[in-house]
Amino acid sequence: MGPLAHRLGNRLHLQHGPIDLIIGADGAGHARAQAFAAAQARFATVLEELVTELDLLRQPIGHDTPPPHGETATRMMDASKRFATGTFVTSMAAVAGAVAETILQAMTATADLPRAYVNNGGDIALHLTQGTEFSTAMAGHDGRALGRIRITHADPIRGIATSGRHGRSLSCGIADSVTVLAATAATADVAATLIANAVDVQNTSAIRRRPAREIDDHSDLGDRLVVTGCGPLRADAITTALGNGADYAQKCASGGQITGACLFLQGHTRVIGHSPVTLSQGTPEYA
Repeated sequence: MGPLAHRLGNRLHLQHGPIDLIIGADGAGHARAQAFAAAQARFATVLEELVTELDLLRQPIGHDTPPPHGETATRMMDASKRFATGTFVTSMAAVAGAVAETILQAMTATADLPRAYVNNGGDIALHLTQGTEFSTAMAGHDGRALGRIRITHADPIRGIATSGRHGRSLSCGIADSVTVLAATAATADVAATLIANAVDVQNTSAIRRRPAREIDDHSDLGDRLVVTGCGPLRADAITTALGNGADYAQKCASGGQITGACLFLQGHTRVIGHSPVTLSQGTPEYA
């Protein structure tokens, strides 16, 4: 089936293959209509464009990796390259955030919008103008409220992304979830993936792992081990795993790749950097 589009009141739902977008835009009715028409027109070829370059986008990024041709693929590789030094990463780590950015760019280039967002399965690209803000909730895989994020126009944040072992993609780590705030959605997407990978601990039988290729023979992770299950962990193992993730998140924050991050694992939380986050009652920060 080709791309599908449905209006949901003042929002637009676009879906094609694995891409599922919820789009919102503020402003006059004609401006919103223009923006939604632009989003739908741009979305029509996004998946096809990515498929033509999948072999390249699944390759580990190195100094000799050739550049892609497509707009979204270029966003993916540019974002992933920011994390590639000494780290295994492919451009696919940025795909959801980059798609959201591409659609948002088409909207804001067409219509005068005070505020707009594109939510691609929890990875969100934002457009905020003076006096506007965006709020969203963080929830656990079981639906439990974890907290809220409130981003204003003054914040240097236009991208939100969440990753972890309960998400749509395979994870090398045991984080229940990691939510990252960054200047762009593509950058936040890569960082969330890599920080979630870093939330890990070895030498415990509570964690089950399998090569990624055994689960998905098209996975860009190849024979790398991914987590397929994680039972209850001892307090010291949680401390170690969150500490490993927090160390990498702090490195990203210090390097300017991200603004902040929230890491969640079995009822414990670490907040890194500048995160305009209010944690829910019963979700204390774990030091």
